[in-house]
Amino acid sequence: MARFVVQWEYSADRDTRYAARPEHRAHLGALAERGIVLAAGPLADDTGGIVVFDTSDAEELRGHLAADPYTKAGVIVKTTVTEWNPALGAWLA
Repeated sequence: MARFVVQWEYSADRDTRYAARPEHRAHLGALAERGIVLAAGPLADDTGGIVVFDTSDAEELRGHLAADPYTKAGVIVKTTVTEWNPALGAWLA
């Protein structure tokens, strides 16, 4: 399995983002129930968000990102993906 930290930057179109938010959160919630999303949430300044994924590879990750309602609504203007190798913490137990 591979862990990825995904940081999103949102567009200035809050109305579209807020309209898509319930579906976005349901999508990520379903992935969390399957152990694919380890943590997710908006940045404190509400300009973007961070999601930590546990997937088999980058191709699987791309599929999850493409299926996200925020992606489909066009409210994400920038996506930064970083593969991550955590060395400490509860996720390693």
